[in-house]
Amino acid sequence: MPLTLYCHPLSSYSMKALIALYENDTPFTPHLLANLQDAAERAEFAKIWPIAKFPVLKDGDWTVPESSIIIEYLDQHYPGKTRFIPADPDLARQMRMRDRFFDLYVMERMMKIVGDRLRPEGKHDPYGVDEARAKLETALTLVDEAMAGKTWAAGEGFTMADCAAAPALFYTAKVVTAFDSAYPNAAGYLDRLKKRPSFARALREAEPYMHLFPQ
Repeated sequence: MPLTLYCHPLSSYSMKALIALYENDTPFTPHLLANLQDAAERAEFAKIWPIAKFPVLKDGDWTVPESSIIIEYLDQHYPGKTRFIPADPDLARQMRMRDRFFDLYVMERMMKIVGDRLRPEGKHDPYGVDEARAKLETALTLVDEAMAGKTWAAGEGFTMADCAAAPALFYTAKVVTAFDSAYPNAAGYLDRLKKRPSFARALREAEPYMHLFPQ
């Protein structure tokens, strides 16, 4: 039975899982969740994963939610030329720390800023946005320092941490003023990520929906 990924091309966490699938040309069927605001579509998806948050990978009787867990599952059960988890336990732990860093301190802060733009008038959270921006600036400074002299997040090999970094930095660059000049090493890293065929493909597939990204 083929793999099925429940996702949306514009979703940062969906992109993260898609990059891993495209890295190793892993066969799968994408199931596009176009509008989870629609009660019927959300209810149908909730039958698969009651939290109703994408991406979710289905592999026969196995339901695998959460992008990092999906990538670990692929690395274990559908290995390819790119191994996302280093074999050395200490390196694997360091890589997982970077993966969580990009998800929790870059992606989530960026999503707080973007999500506030989608709130109705009178429901905005300027204090929360300012706090998110301050924490995002700290995180980006650390990324910029860490990427000096490195090709990929965990060294010279492309890993799950880079799958996390790609959409996190791509969308962050859209909401942070003067991203390229303020964080030149992070910007150079993002350029390398965008040239990676797996991420370039994910970006092409997201392009028809990019007008939905709130400016």
